[in-house]
Amino acid sequence: MLTLSVVATKGGVGKTTLCANIGGLLADMGYRVLLIDADIQPALTRHFQLSHVAVHGLTTMLQRGALADDCISHVSLPPETFRGDISVLNVRGGFLHLVRSDTQTWDEERGVFKYDSALQDWLANRLDRLVRIRMAIKNDAVSAKYDVVIIDTQGAVGHLQDAAVNAADMLLIPAKPDIVSAREFISGSLLLIDRHESAGNMGYSVPPMKAVINHYQNTVDSRTITTLIREQFIELRGKVTVMDTMVPAIAAFPKASTAQVPVHWIDPGKAGDIMHRLMWELIPSLEGKFTPNHKGDLTVLSRAVATHEPDTDLATEV
Repeated sequence: MLTLSVVATKGGVGKTTLCANIGGLLADMGYRVLLIDADIQPALTRHFQLSHVAVHGLTTMLQRGALADDCISHVSLPPETFRGDISVLNVRGGFLHLVRSDTQTWDEERGVFKYDSALQDWLANRLDRLVRIRMAIKNDAVSAKYDVVIIDTQGAVGHLQDAAVNAADMLLIPAKPDIVSAREFISGSLLLIDRHESAGNMGYSVPPMKAVINHYQNTVDSRTITTLIREQFIELRGKVTVMDTMVPAIAAFPKASTAQVPVHWIDPGKAGDIMHRLMWELIPSLEGKFTPNHKGDLTVLSRAVATHEPDTDLATEV
């Protein structure tokens, strides 16, 4: 079982969109995927329609230190409202499950969501707060049920983010190609490295860190900032590798979010190609494998042989 945490110290860089679309692509390939919404602002929880809503969610999972069925909601793929051709969608036995974020409640009086700090307060008082997510998912019972776990995190340093980092086999860090976001990416990545290297004194290590340029636009400014981000390898102590695949700012992504489906369902061409390339770079053993609805010819490296059959174990990727 492979565990991927998507992290950033700044909000609005596209963490949730990446989590949802990576999870959706893997599920369509035939993998059993668990999404964990470890963000106090539960965007991932609201991204998809649910066919089954569990009684509990993130809070109960962390407080128990174990993942049980009463914390696992089921994503409806395709949702009842989807009007596209579903004849080749979600046909390989893969699925998406979700541990919902439950740190916000609806304020009937004011008509707004309000943040409940109880989970953060509970974690702050726990000496084992760094391992609460790891305890819940890194065991034989969960590994037998899922091939991949993808964790969405809050856009700020905190106990939930720390626990998500420590549970991961790999970190994915989105970076937007504008100067403010680029500076935040550099400073935030250094903060993340410093924070978790200090945990090395307790026997923990920082997982491999991969950065992806997100919301890329074909403009002079965007190209300049992208080059700047790629040149920070030494400044980031060689800990963060910037991926070759960039995710552009195209209309298919918001359309897919509105439709509550993976983006490769909305745009099997350009968006589908991008997500496949991103997935192949993240998980090299998948290179040359496609979702059933993939359109067009997508060049693969010579070592790969195109196939539509999923692997059974992704844990060897890191």
